[in-house]
This record gives sequence, C-alpha cells and structure tokens, in this order.
Amino acid sequence: MLFMPMSGMDKVVLVTTLAATLFIYLRNRTRSALPYPPGPAKLPLLGNVLDFPRSFPWETYARWAKELDSDIIHLSAVGKDFILLNSFKAATDLLDKKSAIYSDSMGWDWLFSSMPYGEPWRERRRTFQQYFSNRSTHVYQTHQIKFARKALLRLLDHSEDFFGIIHHLTGGVAISLAYGFKIQDVNDPFIDLSQRAFQSALNATLPGAFLVDVIPWLKYVPEWVPGAGFQKKAKAWRKLQAAFRELPYAEAVKSLASGTAMPSFTSHWSEKLVNTSDSRRQEGVVKDVGAIVFAGANDTTVAAIKTFFAAMLSFPEVQNDEPNLPYISALVKELLRWRPVTPLALPHQVTEDDVYGGYHVPKGAFVIANAWAMLHDEEDYPDPFSFRPERFLTEDGKLNSAVRDPSLMAFGFGRRICPGSHVAVSMLWLWAASFLATFSVSKAVDEDGTVLEASVEYQSSSVTFHPLPFKSLEELIRSHSLAEA
Repeated sequence: MLFMPMSGMDKVVLVTTLAATLFIYLRNRTRSALPYPPGPAKLPLLGNVLDFPRSFPWETYARWAKELDSDIIHLSAVGKDFILLNSFKAATDLLDKKSAIYSDSMGWDWLFSSMPYGEPWRERRRTFQQYFSNRSTHVYQTHQIKFARKALLRLLDHSEDFFGIIHHLTGGVAISLAYGFKIQDVNDPFIDLSQRAFQSALNATLPGAFLVDVIPWLKYVPEWVPGAGFQKKAKAWRKLQAAFRELPYAEAVKSLASGTAMPSFTSHWSEKLVNTSDSRRQEGVVKDVGAIVFAGANDTTVAAIKTFFAAMLSFPEVQNDEPNLPYISALVKELLRWRPVTPLALPHQVTEDDVYGGYHVPKGAFVIANAWAMLHDEEDYPDPFSFRPERFLTEDGKLNSAVRDPSLMAFGFGRRICPGSHVAVSMLWLWAASFLATFSVSKAVDEDGTVLEASVEYQSSSVTFHPLPFKSLEELIRSHSLAEA
C-alpha cells in the first residue's frame, strides 16, 4: 500500500502543514496547461490522502483504471504526485523508452534498487551484473541444485514443515551466493535477520509510508515531538539494516581468513579490492551489493515458491500433466503471472516535466507500474484468475512465443528492472521440475479423515506478495528414486 494508517498525532501534524503546502498546490496547478491523467476526485490541499487503499492496492488501482477508462491514473497527496501505470504499453512507453528521465528514485542508503539515479547506483548495479551475468549460470546453479536437493530430502520426513524448509532452501542459496559461509541446519540467525531487515527496508521505501514522504521538512523534527513516530521507526530500521549489512559480511571475511569459505560474490570481489585510499569505498560497494543479493534472493524467491505450493493446492489438476521441459517452463511463467511476487513495481521518479497521451506528468512524480493489472489483463491472458500453464503452450506442446512473457512485467521496467531476474527464474524452474518429479500436493485432512477444502489467502499490504500459512499434504510419489538420488 502507498499510505499507512495515520495516528491522531500524525493528523495534527498534517493539518499544521496545510498552509505550507498551499504554495505547492497552487504552483502545480499552474505548471502546465495540460490536464493531469484522470483519477479519483481530490480534496483541496489534501488531494487523495484519504483515498489510498490500505489492502490489495493493486486491485483498487486496476478497478479505477477500468472505471475511468484510462490505463494511466493520477493521485496526489499534500502536493506530491503519483502516476499509476496499469498497462504494459504505458509502462514500456514511459519507463523503458523514456528511461533517461524516468529512472530516479527516492533514495536509500544501501538498497541500490532504491538509490537515486547516478554513479553510486550505476556502480552497484554494474558490480552485480558483472558477477551474475546470463553467461555465468554455473555461478548460481551449482548452489541452487545443492540446496534444492537438501530441501527435497528433508521433505521426505518433515513435509508438514514445508514453509520452514523453503525458507531454509532460499536462505541457504542466498547466503552461499552472497557470502559463501555455511549456515545452521535449522533456525539460522542470518536468514531471520535477512527477512526482517529486507522487509523493513521495503516498507520504508513505500511512497507515503510516513508523512515525511509528502512533507520532507518533517525529517528535521526531533523524534520526541508528537506526530514524529516515523523517526522512532526509522531509527530502529536503520539499526536493523546496519546489522544486516555488516554482520554477514564480517562472517564472510572470517570464513575467507580461515579458508572455510566457498566461492561467492563476496570472495570474488574481496580478492579484487585494492589497498588504496579508495578501498574503503570499494568495500562499501561490495557490502551493499552482497546485502541486496542476500536479501533479494531470499525474500522474493520464498514468495515465489510459496505461490508454487499455493497453485498446486488450489489447482491440483495441473500436476496430472507430464512434467516435460516446455511444460515446466510454462508453469513457471504462469506462477509469475498468477500471483506476481511484486504486484506493484518499485517506484520510479521522473526528473522533468513530461507529456503522455495528452496528459501532464509533473517533475518529481512517483511513477508506479501496476504489474498485477497487466498480468491479469483479459486481452492478453483470458480467464486471468485461473492457474493455467497451458496458456503458454501451443497445441503441439511447445512454448508459444505469441503469448506475452510475464517476466517482462514481473521484474520491473526500464533501468530499475531487477538485475537478478534470471537467477530467480532459474531457482523457480529448478524447484518446480525437481518437486513435480518427486512429490504431489494434495488437500489436507482432519483427524476424522475428512478432506479440507483448499483456502489460500495472501498478505494484503506487503511489498512482496506472500501467501499466508496454509495446510496441505505433500504425498510422496517416487520416494525410492529420491532417496537414492
């Protein structure tokens, strides 16, 4: 969601700033003769503060787009502008084709996916891509295969803990890729730290999560002032993220020194650090990128594999198809489409005034692609709420290139697209192929043997789209072949 519920004190602070925002409001009204894109009716000064949805916002934005008959809609909040893009065409026209002016961001210390557009951001992205290029599949697939095999073997005896096993699988892959040190078999503290730190970072980067996003000068208000609750949360989050950035890196350095570390992103770049006056900055880049490798590979992949279980439970008939290679690829595409891990792409910020479709896009506006709306567009994907991998196959069972690939929307757009998308798809493909060759998912039964109907619900207001815990029974199909593998 874009706006968190405001406390009474937050509302007091908001009211006291209305006079200051009047200037912004009047300036924005006269900046361009062209109209803003359509959107919900706005209150004077406040704009749409009271309209921002608190749960499943991507669904609300898609509904507004249909009601207003416009794939681009405008919202405002106390002088800040938000542009929601609800079609693939609008997203590619602006975020891809005009990426030179649509690639800025709000800014965050180490989370380079939200850093302002500039050389620090470019250096971190370049550092990531040089190690995880498409040509270096062996770099990450070796780790993925090892931990997937461990997870499948553990499912033999602990199928009731499949969520915990998946967290350990993705966390193990992420740590081995980023840092190369060994993790505990259960309850690893670094995996827990990753989940808490990354979620706090994402929540902090949601536009409008606090009043300070729309009233920037509030960041100078001391945390003891009524209504400055964001200061206390931000302080706690900074402490958590500092620990996440420093502690795993320190553990990696210790493993390197003892000779117990496996090859990893950190070991690769640590060997290239030059002992110069610039080495401290270089090490900071390695820490930043290592942290995002760890966090991103862990959280988003967990969500995707959980959705795999949710889909198999909700649509068990798809397990009846022969799991050949094209079918697995089609299934992975449908997983990315049916429940996208990030229904709303991370915000871009436009650096200068622009015009699109006869509408004014103001400088400084947050521009957000609604991937969920695009991936549930009935024109591209008939019966969009059903899980149907066969939609991506031709009649003779080959992948159908005429159907738009969901990965074009599921991983963001333009220069802010997820640089590790191929790593995530590789992990999801490997898991789906390995699991379906060994297990099937069936509905749970109660103590009396009564089959319980599937009920899968999702978190309604998280940046990453996770299914809530649900019950299912993983019935082993070919246990002997797995145990002997």
